[in-house]
Amino acid sequence: MFNPLQPVLIVLAVSVLAVVIFRSLRLPPMLGYLLAGVCIGPHALGWIADSDETRHLAEFGVVFLMFSVGLEFSLPKLITMKRIVFGFGTAQVVVSIAVVMAIVWILALDWHTGLVLGGALAMSSTAIVSKILTERAELNSTHGRQVIGVLLFQDLAVIPLLIIMPALAIEIDSDTSDFSWMLSVALLKVMAVLTFLLFFGQKLMRPWFHLVARQKSSELFVLNVLLVTLGIAWLTELAGLS
Repeated sequence: MFNPLQPVLIVLAVSVLAVVIFRSLRLPPMLGYLLAGVCIGPHALGWIADSDETRHLAEFGVVFLMFSVGLEFSLPKLITMKRIVFGFGTAQVVVSIAVVMAIVWILALDWHTGLVLGGALAMSSTAIVSKILTERAELNSTHGRQVIGVLLFQDLAVIPLLIIMPALAIEIDSDTSDFSWMLSVALLKVMAVLTFLLFFGQKLMRPWFHLVARQKSSELFVLNVLLVTLGIAWLTELAGLS
């Protein structure tokens, strides 16, 4: 019988131990979290099994990770840093994908493989890198602004990559002629959902969050964040998106 509390306790216990050790060694605690996940995962010690239940638990973690990335994303910051974001950021992503595709071409592998691997390797974790820069007080330094600019572009680039990669997998598996149609439908879905969230969602949520904040209850605010975050994840899943 699956006990949902058991994997949560294992993750928390190992994470706390790893972070204490890494902080004692004056190393970034994010590395401790990553190492803890690798060690207790199904491909190492196997304390956390690869099952539907643990996948659902992991999906909650991904949802809140995306929420924390969203907190770091700022449209005014994007406009202010547009040269770094769209110049340096574009160069980093394009060069990374091009280098991997060149290696794949030399190895005589399929170009789909190169695009998928290149897109994956071109991405970084905004939450992890920004956290490290904040801990080092380097967020507003010259290299910190450049790094944040690249991360902001990666946050934007991950959306088309998440659409293209599954579509390429469908094309490889089925070899159908309606690949362009499926990709167009996926893009329209993304545009519709993002339009709703960015324009209508902000107009609806901003006064609601002000109303909740005026109650001066931290518990109510946390419950509201949980409701909004998981609610938006549910809506995007209904739309057929990740």
